[in-house]
Amino acid sequence: MIIFRYLAREILLTMAAVAGVLLLVIMGSRFIRYFSDAAEGEIPASILGTLMLFHLPGFMELILPLAFFLGILLAYGQLYLNSEITVLVACGTSPNRLLQVSLVPAAVVAVLVALCSLWLTPAGALHNAVMLEEQRSQLDFSALAPGRFQDFGSGRTAYMAAMSDDQSLMQKVFISERQRRSDGTPESVVTRAEAGYQTVDPETGSRFLVLADGERYSVDPGRHQAERLTFETYAVRLSQAGESRELDSPEYATTGALLRDESPRAQAQLQWRLGLPLMVFILTLLAMPLSRVNPRQGRFAKLLPAIFLHVAYLSLLLAALDAIGRGSLPAVIGMWPIHAGFLALGLVMMVRAQRKGMSG
Repeated sequence: MIIFRYLAREILLTMAAVAGVLLLVIMGSRFIRYFSDAAEGEIPASILGTLMLFHLPGFMELILPLAFFLGILLAYGQLYLNSEITVLVACGTSPNRLLQVSLVPAAVVAVLVALCSLWLTPAGALHNAVMLEEQRSQLDFSALAPGRFQDFGSGRTAYMAAMSDDQSLMQKVFISERQRRSDGTPESVVTRAEAGYQTVDPETGSRFLVLADGERYSVDPGRHQAERLTFETYAVRLSQAGESRELDSPEYATTGALLRDESPRAQAQLQWRLGLPLMVFILTLLAMPLSRVNPRQGRFAKLLPAIFLHVAYLSLLLAALDAIGRGSLPAVIGMWPIHAGFLALGLVMMVRAQRKGMSG
């Protein structure tokens, strides 16, 4: 038990350090993307924290297998450098015993990865997709910055001078739009109003921006005349009901729904989710012989080949995911030959390492 606790602690501490670094890098990259969208007014800054939180399981399901793989590699590499593995083998600890000790924390990591891949990741992805779709389909007041011109697509630019304290009423509103008349003639429309608020038609579900006490100017390019309309209340349609994209992708489906769905895309997603926990055990088998280094080589001697091996493994799985989804690879075959191939490679490497002697 002393040896088990010592080795498990070394592996898990190293894994935690690697996972922390990888998580900071990946989350930082995604946060910069969202922050750029928020700066451009595409999404409100208030939802950035929620988006990142629900992205976390998707990051962890990919980071944890790699972090555990590198954790074994670096932890055992250091033990080889300090000749501690040599002492353990000399005291009767067999290579198979070292593998058994490593498989216990591997099982814990596999459970965490399974929890993410089978439940938390699809739930978080669906939550973020719905939230972003709501922001895309409406002109959310929280995304508008007072005193700034903002492009909302479809040739529409909006500006407001100030916002009420409850974020429900815009003041000093300006909207510029590019439209076409019924005969196809282009026109530029400029609308100015003292106030504006957002509402939804209960019958059609369309979203409108209602403007109050303002003027509307319509100008045709090339003409020196303009139409001027003064109004007390004027409604500008922002979006129509049914404009949102479909959110029934297998990426967002629950694992139970994927089990009942026999379509190629659903089966591809199901095999991907089931394969990630299995990947942890296969990477553990691969890491054991790769961690064996000569004291003169250093603990990072096998790090680059190990990373290439992991990249090849993950790339093949992603290629199979795409091929199964397109129907070019039968779902019956699926990703299982890839897992079987790397499992066989790990077993061969383990046998060769045992013949050479785990103590170096």
